[in-house]
Amino acid sequence: MGRGVIWATAEDLARNRGRVLSLYRQILRSLNSPSLPLNLAARLAKKAEARAIFMLAAEERSLHNIDDLVDAAHYSLSLLRKGELPKYIQ
Repeated sequence: MGRGVIWATAEDLARNRGRVLSLYRQILRSLNSPSLPLNLAARLAKKAEARAIFMLAAEERSLHNIDDLVDAAHYSLSLLRKGELPKYIQ
């Protein structure tokens, strides 16, 4: 099978799976960072929000939207590593 032009094929989804799981785990780990100004309840709430975002994004089938979501996850991860909260998770 070839790569989908607009809509993701099964190959496209399989190719992105490892990268998305890695980003998901890194974001959840970064939310545990002591450099973030969050108490325990807020950390748990932010983790729940991140899980919800990834669960909703898992239903996405447009290649362009998938790329945008992965880029947004990379950007959010870079902010979390700096000790800042991304706007959409605040």
